[in-house]
Amino acid sequence: MAEYSTNEQLPDEKLWGVLAEFSGPGDIFRACERVRDAGYTRWDSYTPYPVRNLDKAMGLSASKVPWVVFFLGILGAVGGMTLQWWASVVEYPIVYGAKPFFSWQAFVPVTFELGVLCASLAAFFGLLHFARLPQHYHPLFTSERFQGVTDDKFFIAIEAADGKFNLQETVDLLRSVGATQVEEVAG
Repeated sequence: MAEYSTNEQLPDEKLWGVLAEFSGPGDIFRACERVRDAGYTRWDSYTPYPVRNLDKAMGLSASKVPWVVFFLGILGAVGGMTLQWWASVVEYPIVYGAKPFFSWQAFVPVTFELGVLCASLAAFFGLLHFARLPQHYHPLFTSERFQGVTDDKFFIAIEAADGKFNLQETVDLLRSVGATQVEEVAG
């Protein structure tokens, strides 16, 4: 039987959502599938280590980071080649050793390095942007129980801002999918 606890701070503060604890990776996997099938859109799962295919169980789409990395890498490479072409053909056309102004073979190393530089910066900043990091505060940080997520606990949090959220129905759903603990979180 799942326990249900209310947060004593809630009368003073607004309800952020509901946090449910699960006993293991199999339980949270099945729970994620049920929450997804129930139609919730503003929810997330938290695990101490990666659980294989949990993103598919949650119904998450593929990450946009690879596309950002690809396009900014190409943009960096094109920019590097264009800068060298402009410098050697347009602005300072000097003949060196009877070579043509635009000798592309000499420009490959800089083009490659600028492509790699722009792609790596896109990966770093794109990941920070799409993961909404750094996040110095989150309402779940106030839950004592949630601190166990870094050790051996598995959680699902459903936000009250979800259009389908109804406190009693959400708590009942989480209990029915195997939550061992369910608590309200103030935000």
